Amino acid sequence: MAADNSFDVVSKVEIQEVKNAIDQASKEVNARFDLKNSKSKIELEKEEAIQLASQDEYTLGAVIEILSQKLVKRGISLKNLEYEKIEPASNSSVRQKIKLKQGIASDAAKKIVAVVKDSKLKANASIQGETVRIVSKDRDVLQQVMGKLRSGDFGIELQFTNFRSN
Repeated sequence: MAADNSFDVVSKVEIQEVKNAIDQASKEVNARFDLKNSKSKIELEKEEAIQLASQDEYTLGAVIEILSQKLVKRGISLKNLEYEKIEPASNSSVRQKIKLKQGIASDAAKKIVAVVKDSKLKANASIQGETVRIVSKDRDVLQQVMGKLRSGDFGIELQFTNFRSN
């Protein structure tokens, strides 16, 4: 009997890379002439959100642009960021929180399972918490499933981990 091969589909943000990107963005914001006295701050809160603060919405937009560039350079997908609305803060400044999406939400997981089933490939997908496990007897089928998932848009960045061939 042929052994089953499997892999997990996950979506996670590497927190250390986010910290590095925030450090780089903070240095650039402090060094740039047009943002020097803007009282702009970028902070990581409890490894689940980035808090931005600035003197006005225009400079906040510039800070977001700088942070986005640094995140992309460090391999963090902007799909895994959820921007909350801009809120006023003290001294007529503004702030905004950006949540980091970790794990696959149940609706995205259901979409992934549906894509695997609709592909008519001989593979099974099962939701296991915040990951989706794909199992097949044939490794080539698993490669085809990966291709299908890469081409789909689930609103988050997908990674493929935990390859097993028994």
